[in-house]
Amino acid sequence: MDAKKFLTGTVVGGVTLFLVGRLIWFWAFADFFAANAGGATNLVRETPFLWAGVLGTLAIAALVTLAIGWKGSFSLGEGFKIGAIVGFLLWFGVDFLHYANLDRWTLTATIADPILELIRTGIAGGVIGVLLGKLAKD
Repeated sequence: MDAKKFLTGTVVGGVTLFLVGRLIWFWAFADFFAANAGGATNLVRETPFLWAGVLGTLAIAALVTLAIGWKGSFSLGEGFKIGAIVGFLLWFGVDFLHYANLDRWTLTATIADPILELIRTGIAGGVIGVLLGKLAKD
């Protein structure tokens, strides 16, 4: 995959991840995660560092873009599948490592988070797959 496709997939995927993430964690499931907080307090910043969120989201989008490019399947369905697998495995690992070492969430939230991430990165993967398919035709 050339640099243009990689950068375009990463940026478009990052925007998609950001928007879908806002819908999931700040709107649809905000109360669920608040109710399943662990014993640690003051974990959420009053004012998040937007730059750090952008960098983290772009890193995940880059990983999904690379995985789709390596597979070479540029479609909505294949992109969704690859994005969902990458997102689930990534966050399953991170969440259970956090659960092992931090009192951040209950086990219920630890299990729910990678399932929701599967949806978020699946959607972003679908968008990236369609985009890379269109760029491959050019």
